[in-house]
Amino acid sequence: MTKIIDLRSRPSFLHDFYGASSGTAAYDVARWLNRRTGSKNDEHFTRSSTLEGFVGEIRESGISKAVVVGRDTPALTIPNDRIHEIVSGHDELIGIASVDPQNSVARVAVDEIERSVNKLGLLGVNIEPGFGKPPLKADNPVFSPVYEACSELGVPVFLMSGPTSPSLEFTDPTVVGKVAAAFPRLSIVCYHGFYPYVNEIIGVAFKHDNVFVVPDMYIFLPGGRLYVEAANGFMKDQLLFATSYPFRAMKQTVDDFLALGWKDSVLELLLHKNAERVLNLESLGIKL
Repeated sequence: MTKIIDLRSRPSFLHDFYGASSGTAAYDVARWLNRRTGSKNDEHFTRSSTLEGFVGEIRESGISKAVVVGRDTPALTIPNDRIHEIVSGHDELIGIASVDPQNSVARVAVDEIERSVNKLGLLGVNIEPGFGKPPLKADNPVFSPVYEACSELGVPVFLMSGPTSPSLEFTDPTVVGKVAAAFPRLSIVCYHGFYPYVNEIIGVAFKHDNVFVVPDMYIFLPGGRLYVEAANGFMKDQLLFATSYPFRAMKQTVDDFLALGWKDSVLELLLHKNAERVLNLESLGIKL
């Protein structure tokens, strides 16, 4: 079995939004989303109600490392210190910070990025423009200090956008191309593959090789085969694997991904080599 880096994962105990509390509306939403994305067991995520259960799930799924992503939006904030606490002492886990520059002056967001990278050891920064208050597109000038800081620090920025955004207008991949052109040294990782705009994000990635696409659970939905076709061709260095756990079952997603019809020559790139490069693991001395 080849090495695998899961580029988007969250244990359920992290928040009710991830299914931490049975019998709640949030728990039912987590089950609903699992059914929509094809999980055979819509309550699989209960195993990650503890950190030990989460790490055990990772190991049993054949995943070498899982990237734990926080969140910083008006509706849900997971402090970066909490992400650091979760990943510390577990070789299987890598942490990504989150900031909401709309919720503070630019310098505060930049200071938090620098602290998260330099002091907490988190390996990138997640922002969610379409979930802000108000929702914005990723090329809005309010996000420029984030891009500049990540570019200077040499860490990737992760853009979360998909069909659960408040409006699909904030999922428009066109703006990703604008950011990629303005910050050519910045690695831009597109969570949820900007689904359902599959053709459009592929076109952006064709033009900008600093754009990386993570379709995660949406690669299994209608239209997802285009990601496969692109990665079997020019986009082999720009597509990365993720489960989007807890919203899709971990081991099932690994198995389903392997069955999508990849060329043998690209599979290692998609499963771990592209992620190693984007996350700068070799330069940081982090081994799988």
